[in-house]
Amino acid sequence: MTAPTTADTSPTVPQGHPQRWLILGVISTALLTVVLDNTVLNVAIPSLTRELGAATSDIQWMINTYSLVQSGLLLTLGSAADRYGRKKMLAAGLTLFGVGSLVAGLADSTAQLIAARAGMGIGGALLMTTTLAVAMQIFTPEEQPKAIGIWAAVNALGFASGPLLGGFMLDHFWWGAIFLINLPIAALALVAVLVLVPESKNPRGDRPDLFGALLSTIGMTSLVFAIISGPEHGWTSGRVLVTAAVAVLVLAAFAYWESRIPYPMLDMHFFRDRRFTGAVSGAVLITFGMGGSLFLLTQHMQFVLGYGPLEAGLRTAPLALTIVALNFSGLAAKWATRLGHPAAIGLGMTLMAAGLASIATLASGGYAGTLLGLLLIGAGAAIANPAMAHAIMSAIPPEKAGIGAGINGTVAEFGQGLGVAVLGAVLNSRFAALIPMAASSLPAALASASSTEERARITDAFASGLETSQLVGAVAVLLGGVVAAMLLRRAERVGA
Repeated sequence: MTAPTTADTSPTVPQGHPQRWLILGVISTALLTVVLDNTVLNVAIPSLTRELGAATSDIQWMINTYSLVQSGLLLTLGSAADRYGRKKMLAAGLTLFGVGSLVAGLADSTAQLIAARAGMGIGGALLMTTTLAVAMQIFTPEEQPKAIGIWAAVNALGFASGPLLGGFMLDHFWWGAIFLINLPIAALALVAVLVLVPESKNPRGDRPDLFGALLSTIGMTSLVFAIISGPEHGWTSGRVLVTAAVAVLVLAAFAYWESRIPYPMLDMHFFRDRRFTGAVSGAVLITFGMGGSLFLLTQHMQFVLGYGPLEAGLRTAPLALTIVALNFSGLAAKWATRLGHPAAIGLGMTLMAAGLASIATLASGGYAGTLLGLLLIGAGAAIANPAMAHAIMSAIPPEKAGIGAGINGTVAEFGQGLGVAVLGAVLNSRFAALIPMAASSLPAALASASSTEERARITDAFASGLETSQLVGAVAVLLGGVVAAMLLRRAERVGA
């Protein structure tokens, strides 16, 4: 027997849904699998390089394809969930994600893996939008901040613990197991969703904006493609300039289209709310720095320091453990409540920036500098992420919860994909500048080295590129904290 259907236009039940905490656990499990796949692939980079012959650009596309597909579809699928039913879309997302994971786990070429990651991105987009939207529907307004905090904590936990899970799986199985592990989780979550989660939808919901989704997907894909191609083909090459021009034109057309149609998936009026603008700005830059830096950190631990996949994953575990401790104990929520959203977001992102700078400047001296950086990043993420998610959702009308979740997920996914691309491009540029004859990847460059001294010089050049990239990520996160805090503070003053 499935749970009854509820409409957003009906009065809110004072006690909320009677099984709301159990439902939150179910949808959080579904969310965890999606977010894990954003970072679990990072630790498999050396294995993919060896077994599939993947170059650096191939690796970046394996990671970015998943993020870009989600970024392009989150808004449209969030709108569709509002109109057709969030439970239906949640079940469809789990099914698609499971099928994509099966194909990815059995892939025997980089092209197949990239295509499978695109399919997983479609399922992931459905899950990202519906999980947060369902949480907004089953909890009372008084409980929503706590529920969003738990949702955001699971989001950050999956994001940070991906390298640990990936390292464990690679230490015992082949690289395809990091995808096949999703299958039993997705199956169990699907059964629980069908039994427990109530259906909710807005009967007067707006129709999906398919053309807007097409424009956003093309624009963001072109932008990241230009960034990835820059180090290899030159920033002034025709390939890079043409794709960058396409990105600018298409994204401009997307903004114009959204401001003119009656049913936009991204209502431009939302940007008049400084709470919304500040939270979106912070979310983009926090995921830019965190996503790109974790992508670099796993390579530093394996390629430069020589750790195995499991050891590299274990050494990044303090980041996830810090987030779990501060969020599930309620300490981060208490600090955020006392400080207020602007100060909490500013403090959290300052701590994250300090952590990235610590890793960049102290990691070469041993693990202590990396540990300090991981603890600072974890503390900052535990404070800033829930505050930003709540700021975004509270600026969106309740009947558009799917759209709000789509916006929250879009900026996060786009920020992470852009962070991997930009910081990866900075790394490649610095590496190529120091080692002009280097091949397309570090392992290939090391394989072509003719002496121990040359191998050491190549490794030092790669480490220098990693340091520069981490510092760029630290500056981006710090800038995001300043911008978000200022906009949110001004919004509070205007509201007062």
